[in-house]
Amino acid sequence: MSTQTPPPEEQAPLRAALRYGLIGLGVLVVLSVIVATALAGIAGLWGAVFGCLIGGGFILTTVISVILGAKLPPTTAHMVMLVSWVGKLLVALVLVAILNQFDFYSRPALFFTVVGALIIVLGAETYGVVSQKVPYVTTRAGDSETASEQE
Repeated sequence: MSTQTPPPEEQAPLRAALRYGLIGLGVLVVLSVIVATALAGIAGLWGAVFGCLIGGGFILTTVISVILGAKLPPTTAHMVMLVSWVGKLLVALVLVAILNQFDFYSRPALFFTVVGALIIVLGAETYGVVSQKVPYVTTRAGDSETASEQE
């Protein structure tokens, strides 16, 4: 009886990136809300919340679109990535334009939370991808491919 382990799922690194990105965003939400509220009151709270939504949503949309497009043909997957990129850029610009008209939130809290979300979520996603075991193939020394390279 063989106790062979099943091969890792091909989307495991992307799922890990999404999981770690969500965890990183959750930690950022808690920390930024606490710090921004302590420094700027209710305006800081709103700035931190909007910053987490804009920054975290912007980055996590990429991973989600890659996961959704992974099983599609290459041209369709590229179209999904392009549409998601343009869509999230437009949504971010519209949200910032709408928020620019109001003053009930702290602009520094919004700025620093968006920057923090970009750094923390990207770092968490990178860790999620890099920490996964991915199979690779090595050729034997007697293979014709290896023999032609040695000549």
